[in-house]
Amino acid sequence: MNQDLKALLQNQEEQLLRPEIRTSKEALNQLLAVDFFEFGSSGRVLYRGEEIDETGIGVVDMQLSDFEIKPLAADVVLATYRIFNVEQKQSSLRSSIWKFQNNRWQLVFHQGTKTI
Repeated sequence: MNQDLKALLQNQEEQLLRPEIRTSKEALNQLLAVDFFEFGSSGRVLYRGEEIDETGIGVVDMQLSDFEIKPLAADVVLATYRIFNVEQKQSSLRSSIWKFQNNRWQLVFHQGTKTI
């Protein structure tokens, strides 16, 4: 496994948790692919074009752990990890599909599943 790629994608996932990134439409547009969508842990389906307004997306205090990657193709990687939502005191399992396009890694799909 490429440790540099793992570190890069973990950093990008962690960026997506930061308030200054979540509230920046420009930063989100760099990290999220045009066709990005998410199956949220809330049960909602979210699409980049519908959910990102001028103020970005909602700010939530979350902590990431247990980050792993699995290459699916030369330019596609599955990332899995655990998130702890500090405000809700709730953990969830997360999976993301990252694709190398437009000369950078962009998130094309994300899913959050609450744990019991």
